[in-house]
Amino acid sequence: MNRLLPPILILAALAVLPLTLLASQFTLTLLSRAMILGMAAISLSFLVGGAGLVSLGHAATMGAGAYTVAALDAAGITNAAAVFPAAILAAALFALLTGAVSLRTSGVHFIMITLAFGQMAYFTASSLSILGGDDGYTLDARTTWFGTAALQNRLTFYLVCLAVLVAVWLVASIILDSRFGRVLRAARENPLRVQSLGFAPYPYRLVAYTIAGAIGGLAGALLANSSAFVSPATLSWDRSGELLFMVILGGARQLYGAIIGALAIVLLEEYLSQYFVYWRLIYGPLLVLSVLFLRDGLTGGVSRRAHA
Repeated sequence: MNRLLPPILILAALAVLPLTLLASQFTLTLLSRAMILGMAAISLSFLVGGAGLVSLGHAATMGAGAYTVAALDAAGITNAAAVFPAAILAAALFALLTGAVSLRTSGVHFIMITLAFGQMAYFTASSLSILGGDDGYTLDARTTWFGTAALQNRLTFYLVCLAVLVAVWLVASIILDSRFGRVLRAARENPLRVQSLGFAPYPYRLVAYTIAGAIGGLAGALLANSSAFVSPATLSWDRSGELLFMVILGGARQLYGAIIGALAIVLLEEYLSQYFVYWRLIYGPLLVLSVLFLRDGLTGGVSRRAHA
């Protein structure tokens, strides 16, 4: 119960926030974006903390979801019942195909091959002139919700993002606590011992990689709706690095650490950019210091007490 209390408090605070004086339209938009990135970070934390797979191309799954929304929008298909499943399926398929190759490697080789696949996806998106190429694609409107424009309302969109974030965290947590998750974690620690017990790590890792890709695609579809714009930057390696840092900052030992990391980075970026022109000169050293002095992330202390 102790390890469930922090994420419950965080999610409850996000649920209550629209009822407070802090709930301006800008705040709702900013936190919606943070929650969307939090979903993608959870899917990456699922890989890093659960399976020991450090990917530098995870943003490509977000891009697959986002560009699916753009492609369907260009075709005149905007119903959520078609758009979101298609985005999830496209990202899951991308993860399945690239994971089938990437997971035959390990360590630095795995990191580099995921980076290569991510960059291939980035340059492919840049060459799609029908969807704007380097200039990106502007959606005519947010995805419709069974014929209504419910997602146009910022509060409604915020609550949808929160509900999906809760669902993603719950599903990922349940999977990691299941027999499947225990095999994943065991393979992370000692793959040879897992093989000796009769479990082949490869198919378990491939399924986990595909699940993480599907969640990334869902986050990408929501991100496209959040800004009503899709560009190749969604797939870039620096976005993958940003997601990885969210996981590290929050703490890879706990899935909810990804939510904390996403909120911290999005809010810090916004705060610094308001007061400093060259805010990245401050932002960069702060990130370096957090890595040096917060070895287990912002949730490290909670994790140690929970296991004590």
